[in-house]
Amino acid sequence: MSWSTLTAPSKARVLGLLLSCVLVIASLTVLSVKGLNFGLDFTGGYITEINTTSVTTIADLKAKLSPEVASKLTISKAGEYHFVLREAPEASKASTWQAELNEQGVDYSVLSSSFLGSQVGDELFEQGCLALFAALIAIMVYLAVRFEWRLAVGSVVALLHDLILVLGLFSLLGLEFNLTVLASLLAIIGYSLNDSIIVGDRVRELLRIQPDNQRINTHVVINDAIGSTLTRTLITSGTTLATIACIWLLAGAALTGFAIALFAGIVVGTFSSICIAATLPQLFGLSSENYTQTLDDKTKAYMDMP
Repeated sequence: MSWSTLTAPSKARVLGLLLSCVLVIASLTVLSVKGLNFGLDFTGGYITEINTTSVTTIADLKAKLSPEVASKLTISKAGEYHFVLREAPEASKASTWQAELNEQGVDYSVLSSSFLGSQVGDELFEQGCLALFAALIAIMVYLAVRFEWRLAVGSVVALLHDLILVLGLFSLLGLEFNLTVLASLLAIIGYSLNDSIIVGDRVRELLRIQPDNQRINTHVVINDAIGSTLTRTLITSGTTLATIACIWLLAGAALTGFAIALFAGIVVGTFSSICIAATLPQLFGLSSENYTQTLDDKTKAYMDMP
């Protein structure tokens, strides 16, 4: 396969693959330099639930605090007058925010207060990573059974690409990485795999039905497969993105990280299913011969039919 023999869509896919390589290298560089901004779910800290009689929004509550104190708090809503405040583990129990709310005359009551130790946070992080690793192993086994190895490798690489880019985005922007974001990574794994399988199934189907006396170039078959599934992919991705955008804009700060991770994961997952999951098998030499059955195989398959 030479560059001059490729069609315009095939060249676009190869260029997209090169862009993905650059983005993965950039993401890994950012992760190695900046790391992730772990939230209190992993680092530990104080968690306090309060109920107010007059303050109804997070913005109003933050307005009652000084910028310095507000920046050290993670505030989420649990009801109209119900708030959950999270503080770093080094904060004192008699926190400054309580004194400032008292000075501002805010009428509030503390419903519960607890401390999450760093050891518990480490255990949560370890268990979350084990769940992520187990999901990846299960998916690799599934792909190894379902697909010819070239298509399986393309799907796995696309999956890892999506995870690395989402983690790189969180590292670059300094967004808080907590349990909800970790849960979104598991959702991204499933969504990205779904896109890759749809394209891979169609590629396999088109390769199998080619007549023996008229073999079509693999890159043309892959373009046809992507074209036949693109409308379905775009509709599914578009409706899912619309739902996640609503969560991002309306669900509050508690689910912001979850929504951002899912939004980015779906975008890069749709991109990778075309430029990686479908392009790598082409570069690895996938052809219709990989699905050609011998006469004995066809006879055996016929005899096994009910």
